[in-house]
Amino acid sequence: MERSSPPPSDLQERSQGTYLSSQLRDWHKSLTVTALAGLSNMCGAFVTNPVNVVKVRMQLDGALPSSSECVYGGFVSGILRVRRDEGFTSLWRGTGAALLREASYSSIRMGLYEPFKMMLGGDDQAHTPLWIKITAGASAGVIGSAVANPTDVVMVRMQAQRPAQVPFKGAHAGWNYGGPFQAFSSIARTEGLRGLYRGLLPTMQRAALLNAAQAPSYDHAKHAILNAGIVGEGVTCHMIASMVAGLMSAIVISPVDLIRTRIMQQAVDAKGHGMLYSSTFDCFWKTLRSEGPHGLYKGFVPVWLRIGPHTIVTFFIFEQLRKRLGIMPI
Repeated sequence: MERSSPPPSDLQERSQGTYLSSQLRDWHKSLTVTALAGLSNMCGAFVTNPVNVVKVRMQLDGALPSSSECVYGGFVSGILRVRRDEGFTSLWRGTGAALLREASYSSIRMGLYEPFKMMLGGDDQAHTPLWIKITAGASAGVIGSAVANPTDVVMVRMQAQRPAQVPFKGAHAGWNYGGPFQAFSSIARTEGLRGLYRGLLPTMQRAALLNAAQAPSYDHAKHAILNAGIVGEGVTCHMIASMVAGLMSAIVISPVDLIRTRIMQQAVDAKGHGMLYSSTFDCFWKTLRSEGPHGLYKGFVPVWLRIGPHTIVTFFIFEQLRKRLGIMPI
């Protein structure tokens, strides 16, 4: 006797249930990857915060209107100068703000990279075209930076803070905040929403360039190494790929990172307008005219020394956490 098939409505319910279950699993995986991205970037930010402090100081060094006066010189002398003038712990100035930034901005930019890549047709990890990776990375970076720009402003200002005996000169402000949350409150109260989103355009440009360089170059270098059979999936492959990604990221973002830092740190008039630069292009042109092309790469060594180790630590922890939770590597 033949077994009767389930009624059509029952089949539909089972199909819908399977689909919803699949969607929930995908959402859970995406949220988990996003959380892991934020956590791994927070580890990288904590390790490299002293380099970032010196980088910010060097980028502000010699900016208009006192372009002839440089305080920090090179990277090593910058570290020694901060340590001598402000104490060893000052090298971790703004760490709380940096961790808040990574928890928001980096969670989004790295968390969205793979979903965007899949949406663009990059479902074959080993042979996805580079343009898909770059487009996915840039798009995720722009969204993350637009959402998290206030944390960027607070981080830059807190890392640039100096003691009263080491004041800023010219039209760069000597901001003084007790902590990241007090900084958020103070900026919102005195400068409004405009203050929290100061430097949004160069921040988005920087994020687009960074994420178009960092995640795709790591992804592409890693699979090029695997496809060539140089090494297998594992720590060695991750380290080589992350070093390539760190160097590429530093080369690409250094000029726009400098512009972002200067715009965010400049003092403002009573109407909230910057006293030095009116736009990204204005900052670019004034820097180029007064300091030459090398001025756009001022602070490049600490940019590289920060983004390189930051990239290595971030991707190493990110891949290891994914492995622990049974999630496929990038």
